[in-house]
Amino acid sequence: MRKKQFKAESKKLLDMMINSIYTNKEIFLRELISNASDAIDKLYFKSLTDTSVGMNKDDFEIFISADKEARTLTISDNGIGMTADELESNLGTIAKSGSLNFKNENDAELTENEDAKEKDIEVIGQFGVGFYSSFMVAKKVEVVSKAFGEDVAHKWTSEGADGYTLEECEKENVGTVITLYMKDDTETEDYSRFLEQFTITELVKKYSDYIRYPIKMETTHSVPDSEKEGEYKEETAVEILNSMVPLWRKNKNEISTEEYNEFYKSRFTDYHDPLDVIHFKSEGTATFDSIIYIPSAAPFDFYSKEYEKGLALYTNGVMIMEKCADLVPDYFSFVKGIVDSADLNLNISRETLQQDHQVRIIAKAIDRKIKSELKKMLTNDREKYEKFFDVFGVQIKWGVYSNYGAEKDGLKDLMMFKSVKNNKYVTLKEYVENMPEGQEKIYYACGEAPEKIALLPQTEAVTAKGFDVLCFTDDVDEFAVQMLMEYDGKQFANICKDDLNLSSDEEKKALTEKNEAAKEMLDEMKGWLGDDVTAVKFSDQLGTHAVCLSSEGYVSLDMAKILSRMPGANDGVKAQLVLEINKDHKVAEKLFDLFANDKAQLEKYTKILYNEARLVSGLEVENPTEFADMIADLM
Repeated sequence: MRKKQFKAESKKLLDMMINSIYTNKEIFLRELISNASDAIDKLYFKSLTDTSVGMNKDDFEIFISADKEARTLTISDNGIGMTADELESNLGTIAKSGSLNFKNENDAELTENEDAKEKDIEVIGQFGVGFYSSFMVAKKVEVVSKAFGEDVAHKWTSEGADGYTLEECEKENVGTVITLYMKDDTETEDYSRFLEQFTITELVKKYSDYIRYPIKMETTHSVPDSEKEGEYKEETAVEILNSMVPLWRKNKNEISTEEYNEFYKSRFTDYHDPLDVIHFKSEGTATFDSIIYIPSAAPFDFYSKEYEKGLALYTNGVMIMEKCADLVPDYFSFVKGIVDSADLNLNISRETLQQDHQVRIIAKAIDRKIKSELKKMLTNDREKYEKFFDVFGVQIKWGVYSNYGAEKDGLKDLMMFKSVKNNKYVTLKEYVENMPEGQEKIYYACGEAPEKIALLPQTEAVTAKGFDVLCFTDDVDEFAVQMLMEYDGKQFANICKDDLNLSSDEEKKALTEKNEAAKEMLDEMKGWLGDDVTAVKFSDQLGTHAVCLSSEGYVSLDMAKILSRMPGANDGVKAQLVLEINKDHKVAEKLFDLFANDKAQLEKYTKILYNEARLVSGLEVENPTEFADMIADLM
């Protein structure tokens, strides 16, 4: 036996492998289990054509054992094992992957073999550095391996960057045993936790739960003592730590609603059943299995900075990322789920994705599938969809608005709004289909609630013509339809802003004459209100109401309200307000009388009407004391 140096450029390179590639020390167990799974894959693959192997799939296993006193953690497998040359080549050369070589050498046979087509043969290891993650937690690593077809076993031992030793040893069965001699605990690192039954179990569940071979460990649990009532005793048994078969790889017909729900609640720590589950498999440009859940309630931290979107990402049953944000757009950030693909290009530590077209292809496929399933829900289960929209409808609207409306075509038919006529949800398609003859625009109004929007003066004028009004009660609503611009050829019209063009030619002529006749009075009223309004005018669109505020220009009154609440907002964004007075209301006659006989009183009336209009529009009265005093004077 003699000591050999690693075949790497320098000691510094190995030091980087051990200390820099991985950001999380617990990853080492995932890597060693994955390597064991690869070794079993190779022998299982050989058994398909070589009867001398004498083993079938059910005979293979990975075994973990911990010795707290000796401070050792052992991971063993009954896979294909390694010869002395393979130990030296695979473990003595950094970034040398035997698994990748195996895959490349057997690609043709893997394709032709029927069992391989069923994905029984999948290679996890690609880079040949996973093994070295064990040095993050171990001061010495010992590998004893006996290759299939060999009579002699070999032991590889290393304490890190100084090199390794290789010697013959005794081992009865084919396979590999890796023993980690754990580092001593420090003030900042607790290496002893990796020898705890609970920690090992949790790490296997977290990262390797879906390795296709059983991962076993002798565990100890407290159980009731049958001979001593009320007392417990320690019971030891060999336990399988992993579930092996991922739910998402099963046939949908084999899974009950209860199984879907229980998996969701346990995996994503939600107390409620999901509203819906989307289980699908994609093959072709990107091949992957996925199971995606739509929650029935928003996560408690959904609207906080701490919330992280993303789907759990697996490759061949091994978890790579807890939340891969690249797989779902922001407007579907509420979905939970898992994606498992063998086609991903990972970085060298297998902790993060490299940005490539495969990721984008998978993300687009998931996006299309979620949209498709939501449209089916809207068509086939309206009640369920309305429950969904109550909780996550704002996200859909933000999706229409965001990214300059890039996704509007795929999301616009998923939007819903309450309508004034029946206070029930209607889609844009339903609104347009129900438009009476002669209606040319899609009318909407913004407000806190449909009930308040129904009381607006402008609403009365529109509904009197037999037209419905959509209620925009979320901040994003008007911004979203600005991105849409139109739906099915129909323009959107804010009844508190746009010229609704509801009057006949005779009515328009009468209104013009009224405003021209009152121009001097209206200008003087505008002067008393100063910059608070851009104009004062008479209107024939207020029904039985005396006064209202409307706006001119691109920024509506409600847009200005929203923008003013945003962080860093200033007075630069304002709506151009117009004070509208009902030309047929008795107050109009009073104004003309005061203009002729008592302009001081007219000024008070003007300010009272302006503040009334602010209240009707949901705005605060700027000087409530003055307003109250003027009303008291009139009384």
